[in-house]
Amino acid sequence: MSLLFELTVVITIYLFYRATHSSKTFLTIAIVWVIIQALTGISGFYHLSKDVPPKLPLLVGPPTVLIIILFLIKKGRSFIDRLSLADLTLVHGVALFVELVLYFLFVYKYVPKSMTFEGSNFDIFSGITAPVVYYFGFAKKRLSRAVLIIWNLICLMLVINASRLAVLSMPNFGQTGAEPPDMALGLFPYILLPAVIVPIVLFAHLASIRQLIKRKPLSVQS
Repeated sequence: MSLLFELTVVITIYLFYRATHSSKTFLTIAIVWVIIQALTGISGFYHLSKDVPPKLPLLVGPPTVLIIILFLIKKGRSFIDRLSLADLTLVHGVALFVELVLYFLFVYKYVPKSMTFEGSNFDIFSGITAPVVYYFGFAKKRLSRAVLIIWNLICLMLVINASRLAVLSMPNFGQTGAEPPDMALGLFPYILLPAVIVPIVLFAHLASIRQLIKRKPLSVQS
């Protein structure tokens, strides 16, 4: 299960690296960030407990700030507009593997049922449909801009909902009455879900929506 998740992290970074047209800057930042969070997570720093304040902001804060900056500054928007829309779409296929990992974590009582596709987390839809949208939208070019925008918006809402469930299921919050509580996101390697995978997926959706609104021609090379 851990190996499957670690492979999912690698695939996520690789697919986004492709979308950046092999940006060494992105790859360097991603690797350094993973190493920092891995070492911190292995030390037990993010361990979740009712008696310990959540340290989630240290995982999601820096990527969130970086995303906001990229959308605010001219060079950042230029970077976003150069990303491969086709490869950004493929990034969302990793949701399938994430949902499988979450299900097994539920089986072993590390997360509540609400965080899985058997509960209230329907992000598996993104993972299943991403290859289909890629094929018909870019390889065959049979999907309109409107369809691609709607698909991205739906999947974006699903990611946000999944993130909300994860946070509210933590023992520090307990607002969902989750049983068992969400303990996995305080453990390595699963801390890389909010630290790496979720920020990349969210950014990929936002960047895709921006490109789709601005651009009319769609192609695999776009």
